Amino acid sequence: MVIAIDAHKIAYMALPKAGCSTVKAALAQVDPTAELPPEAERDVMTWHALYPTKRFRPHRWEQYEAYWRFCVVRDPLKRLLSVYTNRVVAFRDLHNCRKILRGRVDLPMDPDPDFFFQNLRAYLEASSAIKHHILPAWLFLGPDLRRYDRIYRTAELPQFGEDLARRTGQEVHIARENSSDERLDLATLAPATVGALRDYLAGEYDYLSAFFENPFETGLHVSCAVPRRRVS
Repeated sequence: MVIAIDAHKIAYMALPKAGCSTVKAALAQVDPTAELPPEAERDVMTWHALYPTKRFRPHRWEQYEAYWRFCVVRDPLKRLLSVYTNRVVAFRDLHNCRKILRGRVDLPMDPDPDFFFQNLRAYLEASSAIKHHILPAWLFLGPDLRRYDRIYRTAELPQFGEDLARRTGQEVHIARENSSDERLDLATLAPATVGALRDYLAGEYDYLSAFFENPFETGLHVSCAVPRRRVS
């Protein structure tokens, strides 16, 4: 599903765990058709209910060729680490996983990061919520990134806010939605976990090679926020 603001001829394809909550909240500020609850009742799910994230479909995207089309990308490793810190730890998605609750699969609901990433494909098959957030970026953005007028890195969201304000002639406030505080550091993970992450993300770094260096090849230091909650 294309997230389109028809009044301003803007089209956005959302990538889970790549600033999409922040972008959706910004788009709602300039969308005259947005129906929102009172501000005190809004939370991160408000934006996802308003603008659901769907996979890329070429025939739908082609309908918006006359629009300003953009997306936001995130370093693949940081994106994947945030699935653990945000979806597993903060939102406890696995506590709502029917296959685990019914004993159809034998997986802990509160895995430590090493167990989670070493068994990532098993969790993907067990939980639709986890699967949605770790599917390859191209499934949401399409096979050809040249279709976009602008591609922002998550670090460039302030620039996106300025561009959106200039394009719409409206004030836009960019606030970090769905963020965490502490850090999950790649260096703290077991060697087997690092190997599993390297293999899983090889295709992602190829797809986004114009935007991010592969840390498994360059030795870059990567960490990701983790909520302040003890994981059993």
